[in-house]
Amino acid sequence: MLIVTVLGLLLVAWFIGQPWLTERRRRRWRSQPFPPAWRAILKKRVPYLRALPVDLQLQLKQHIQVFVAEKAFIGCGGLVITDEIRVTIAAQACLLILNRPRTDYYPELRQVLVYPGAFIVDKVHTDETGVLQDHQRQVLSGESWSQGQVILSWQDAVEGAAIPDDANNVVIHEFAHQLDQETGLANGAPNLPGPERYRRWSQVMHEAFDELQEQADRGEASLFDHYGATNPAEFFAVASETFFERPQALAEHHPTLYHELCDFYRVNPLSW
Repeated sequence: MLIVTVLGLLLVAWFIGQPWLTERRRRRWRSQPFPPAWRAILKKRVPYLRALPVDLQLQLKQHIQVFVAEKAFIGCGGLVITDEIRVTIAAQACLLILNRPRTDYYPELRQVLVYPGAFIVDKVHTDETGVLQDHQRQVLSGESWSQGQVILSWQDAVEGAAIPDDANNVVIHEFAHQLDQETGLANGAPNLPGPERYRRWSQVMHEAFDELQEQADRGEASLFDHYGATNPAEFFAVASETFFERPQALAEHHPTLYHELCDFYRVNPLSW
């Protein structure tokens, strides 16, 4: 009985102490000077960041240091992982977690798999009756899994960062999915504070999603990539790309949606 009690107390102590130890370790990483070589990488690969206010630039660099220290980067298809790859991807991923009083740095994410370019995956197709059909081969630039990994094309990650105003950024897209998946399967509703906020989010998102679906059906041009009409999860990811890269157009055409995303991401890109 005594052994069981002691083991129980040790387990409780571990659960209580682990978050404290994790945050202590992160504070140490954030307090370290940002490497000059990494600064050069940001200047070369992520020109978007120069538009951020100085306080957000500092905060972003601190987040990059934690992200690179905690997440494993794995090269695929012969790609050798370098600091340039780590820092370029981490910078874009950490844009999505700025200004949070406490961030857990994508807690479910364990590793980032990076291919040199677009990669091929085999997916099982389910027909409208629910019957599994043959595998379908798809060429992708990115994919987010709820089982702890993001897969990216390095070429697309570079191009997404180099052109900061086309609303086409695979890293932002896939890490928006990661935020969505923190509540389970991606459904377009990330973690929000309370029922009222979920009701507001659902109404705003579905209005814009329904409009995009109608535009896609008619073949009309839209502010959003038509891929966002696939389902609510893809719409949230596509809307996130637009929010960070075309904020003025989003604020003009969908002001309610823009303000909803401002509240969620805790930043206002128009002010940059």
